[in-house]
Amino acid sequence: MSSNHRPYESLRSARWFAPDDLRSFGHRSRIMQMGYAPEDWEGRPIIAILNTWSDINPCHAHFRQRVEDVKRGVLQQGGFPIELPAMSLSENFVKPTTMLYRNMLAMETEELLRSHPVDGAVLMGGCDKTTPGLLMGAISAGLPCVYMPAGPMLRGNWKGKVLGSGSDAWKYWDERRAGNIDKTEWLAIEGGIARSYGTCMTMGTASTMTAIAEAMGMCLPGASSIPAADSGHIRMAAHCGRRIIDMVWEDLTPARVLSASSFHNAIAVAMAMGCSTNAVIHLIALARRAGHAVTLADFDAASRKVPVIANVRPSGDKYLMEDFYYAGGIAGLMARIAGFLDLNAKTVNGQTLGQNIEGAEVYNDDVIRPLDNPIYAEGALALLKGNLAPSGCVIKPSACAPQYLQHTGPALVFDDYPSMKAAIDDENLDVTADHILILRNAGPQGGPGMPEWGMLPIPTKLVKEGVRDMLRISDARMSGTSYGACILHVAPEAYVGGTLALVQNGDLITVDVPARSIHLEVSDTELEQRRAAWTPPPAHYARGYGWMFSKHILQADEGCDFDFLETQFGPPCAEPSIY
Repeated sequence: MSSNHRPYESLRSARWFAPDDLRSFGHRSRIMQMGYAPEDWEGRPIIAILNTWSDINPCHAHFRQRVEDVKRGVLQQGGFPIELPAMSLSENFVKPTTMLYRNMLAMETEELLRSHPVDGAVLMGGCDKTTPGLLMGAISAGLPCVYMPAGPMLRGNWKGKVLGSGSDAWKYWDERRAGNIDKTEWLAIEGGIARSYGTCMTMGTASTMTAIAEAMGMCLPGASSIPAADSGHIRMAAHCGRRIIDMVWEDLTPARVLSASSFHNAIAVAMAMGCSTNAVIHLIALARRAGHAVTLADFDAASRKVPVIANVRPSGDKYLMEDFYYAGGIAGLMARIAGFLDLNAKTVNGQTLGQNIEGAEVYNDDVIRPLDNPIYAEGALALLKGNLAPSGCVIKPSACAPQYLQHTGPALVFDDYPSMKAAIDDENLDVTADHILILRNAGPQGGPGMPEWGMLPIPTKLVKEGVRDMLRISDARMSGTSYGACILHVAPEAYVGGTLALVQNGDLITVDVPARSIHLEVSDTELEQRRAAWTPPPAHYARGYGWMFSKHILQADEGCDFDFLETQFGPPCAEPSIY
């Protein structure tokens, strides 16, 4: 039990259950209706366990059991656990994109915590948007909380080859399109690439975001690296349940954990991990929820000094998250980049980041490289600006062919995904490897929801010629498991009249990653003429959540949060009235 134990009467849940009045009689009688006795809740913190399990989320398939492990920890430490189901946001199946619903999960999380008689929360997530969605909502709700990551799945396998989520799907699909893999072999790959529950085991968005959650201080030490199928994951879940009780007694809220340093630490760790490009959007949104200004410039500054040392696909060339865990995990990596971190930053276990990684070791120098032998000398991401992207865009240079880091080529433009797909499959398409493919109207409003369409397929004609990379530009996102010379998150997006909407076939575009620039070689006069002739696309939604989304979604460089959910929009919400 924490030595900083505050009185039971100060807990939120006591407002519902402690008074001797008719309303509290109703609360107590109804909880007794479920078979509980006063001994179950009196004098105890009530802990919400937000469970994003569903029957159609393979990343969270083990959460039905893990919630019982969390409950065990809560009970061991003298608390009363209640499970609250939340949106599962299965990356594989939710269409048009889970990004359309990240903010809905954030809203649900905030309101679940505010409206129920709970004192703290364990947040169970891991699949791409669940980490930022849960944390955004919990930060705004302001109750003590700890994040419990789902953990990566085991390594894939096919014909003795190690398969990685997403990355090898793209790789072998190109070989299938080239006629080098038949249907029987393809079926074997489908069955071998995802062999257990858990998130993608490449350094995709899921592992990027859980690492970020830990670097921010919102996970228990080492929690983000444990494979989902490892027995250590069960023990970690129970530990989350125990720790949240002490956090409640200590009143250790997100506001008391998160500082500006927390987010800069997260950026540095993301760079060293070879992070997903999606980290930029989610981390900006998280920081703004916590009242801290994080911008594209912060990512670019970190990218110029923090090397990629995690040799994990797709930035790395060999290993997966299971190997990363065996090599020392997130603690080992943070120990190696300690010089780039604020070690005094607080964490949810009550200690500083420096205390948590003290004595951490690396057991395989090829998986987690020394600073003098990185995978990539600069950080995983580069942020570009220019007349094509006045508010910025992002590229992952550590995962693309080096010849495209400085390149000028003619644009081949597509206004929507169906027309792009039809053209890509046309073996008579007039295209060369020097062309720059553009997919527009796929941003936050245009997608809608900014789908992961930004890794445009290499045209079939070029695939059969042996081409495996070329420059591609979009206002969409791409999967964190993707690779290639893809420039993403172009802001402002084409749908709202950004310069990307004005590009025409054959226009020359110059990309210079070292100079952090992207330029459409068209005169300002010509662009103004094109802008005057441009017609906004029709709205996607006339009602419902989609209508609200389109009215309030911010652009990629601002984190794609809803404007009315950001901290500075208004004063904090009051506690609910109980009458």
